[in-house]
Amino acid sequence: MACIRPAPRRGGGGLSRRRFLGLAAAVAVSALPGLPAGAFGAPAQGFEIVNSFPHDPKAFTQGLLYHEGFLYESTGGWGTSSLRQVELETGRVVRRKDLPAEHFGEGLALWGERLIQLTWTSGIAFVHDLRTFGDAGSFSYAGEGWGLTHDGRHLLLSDGSSALRRLDPTTGLEVGRTEVRDAAGAVSMLNELEYVDGLLWANVFTTDLIARIDPASGRVVSWLNFSGMFEVHKRVSPEAVLNGIAVDRASGRVFVTGKLWDRVYEVRLTS
Repeated sequence: MACIRPAPRRGGGGLSRRRFLGLAAAVAVSALPGLPAGAFGAPAQGFEIVNSFPHDPKAFTQGLLYHEGFLYESTGGWGTSSLRQVELETGRVVRRKDLPAEHFGEGLALWGERLIQLTWTSGIAFVHDLRTFGDAGSFSYAGEGWGLTHDGRHLLLSDGSSALRRLDPTTGLEVGRTEVRDAAGAVSMLNELEYVDGLLWANVFTTDLIARIDPASGRVVSWLNFSGMFEVHKRVSPEAVLNGIAVDRASGRVFVTGKLWDRVYEVRLTS
């Protein structure tokens, strides 16, 4: 499916903490609306919001990960794309590196001591040193770059289609791909990616949904529906869509956010 992604606005409002607390109460534990009847061929997974943290409401979030107490974030936009190290508890940007204006930042993954950052249409992945953000190389790939994570062996790249592409983490060469499907058919518009407890979580672009995917088969195991928080943030801007998943591998905490959102939410799955 073709996709035209709008250029981000520089502005963007935010929700006050008081309004957030009201939202959290409204959408906690299974209070979110169910998935549309018959729309998807996998069950809805329950979850609850257990915490939230400040987030830069001007950050057009494209890639997100957590490492040793910090969020690392790739932001998009022509002339506004960046790599950031962000203090989770305060939202303070402690380190930032801007991309050249001709590149639109996309997905982000940590491989060893290197941060690998995709670009949307340039076909280039920039490699940065984790500790200094210094240049550590680059590699090319075919097609568009949307989301990026890894399974311990390969980088996994989404490109807006239903395909998950496996790349060699050193050369960037494609070594395989898997189509994501549920009982209703192929699931396209896959965007930001994260590995969580053996399953691949993927934002579905422009929707309030995250798919939880068996990475071996590509089958969607369940869906997470974030419509409550998603709709509130979209009042700020039509571009403020859900996009951002990170996991603290030491504790199992999972964080989600979106483009131009002023909060990062810690969520926990329920039965």
